[in-house]
Amino acid sequence: MTHNAGPGSTGSDWPPTAALEAIRARAAMLARIRGFFADAGVLEVETPIASRCAGSDPALDSLHTRWHGPGHARGLPLYLHTSPEFPMKRLLAAGTGPIYQICKVFRDGERGRLHHPEFSLLEWYRPGWGYRDLMDEVAVLVRLVLGRPDLPCERLTYRGLFRERLGLDPWATDLPQLADCAAAAGIGGAASLALDQDGWLDLLLTHCLEPGLGAGRLTFLCDYPPSQAALARLRRDQVPVAERFEVYLEGVELANGFQELTDAAAQSARLHADLETRRRQGRDRPPLDRSFLAALAAGLPETAGVALGLDRLLMAALGVREIDAVLAFPVERA
Repeated sequence: MTHNAGPGSTGSDWPPTAALEAIRARAAMLARIRGFFADAGVLEVETPIASRCAGSDPALDSLHTRWHGPGHARGLPLYLHTSPEFPMKRLLAAGTGPIYQICKVFRDGERGRLHHPEFSLLEWYRPGWGYRDLMDEVAVLVRLVLGRPDLPCERLTYRGLFRERLGLDPWATDLPQLADCAAAAGIGGAASLALDQDGWLDLLLTHCLEPGLGAGRLTFLCDYPPSQAALARLRRDQVPVAERFEVYLEGVELANGFQELTDAAAQSARLHADLETRRRQGRDRPPLDRSFLAALAAGLPETAGVALGLDRLLMAALGVREIDAVLAFPVERA
């Protein structure tokens, strides 16, 4: 699919890129999801799209704007959220019980067959649940949306996947071994890359392992290295792991879930470490979300949470390969 319409174009770029069938299928999907959560007693909520703060994840960049309100003659920077996670956790700390949200999220620099700078996300939280219980619910919801009640599921551990399919232990392998594995796998330019441990692991996962995940089934990949915990809780096994999972179908990642970290001090340390990484990389460092940290300190209940990409789920339901086929007006036509 080509993207050649420039800003202000008034030529042949006015029609939607999604077929009317896809537009109707999106509406039906959203109705089905809302019905699912209504039956389950999960409350739908809304949180701000634009915030004074932004996530610090070094892998993501935010879009931002300015609000020129009273007392802000020079404009107050506002960041378009990359996820509704922080404000939703503030609601959980306030005692909402189980909640979900369907919203648009924004990530700068992302564009491709599976990526768009604005996309639709379903995020939900289950206080009192474990992340393995949440995996079960994700499977039920995905089967419902796809209309495939008998879709098989499997659960693999991150460590087991690397050991079985690449012969590497991601907890014990050094950088030269990872680089050699990438070169042996034929990943172009691998020899010239200067990556850290997680960078090499991510390269091997995306290029060598992900394409084979979810073949005719839902694959739940769980228990990540502690260095890739993000906002997940760590489990201090003999080999420590982050209680995190990702969901794949036909080689495409659909969802990312956690047993949520509830320790305010530990979370603050992780956010500051992220900001330091961004500083070293010469990248923008958004303001720290102290309201989120205050909510954790006030008491976030033990919670499992997950974010699921709705555009990719709709792509799977319709059997299309490009995200533009399920978007009415992608960024080039917006």
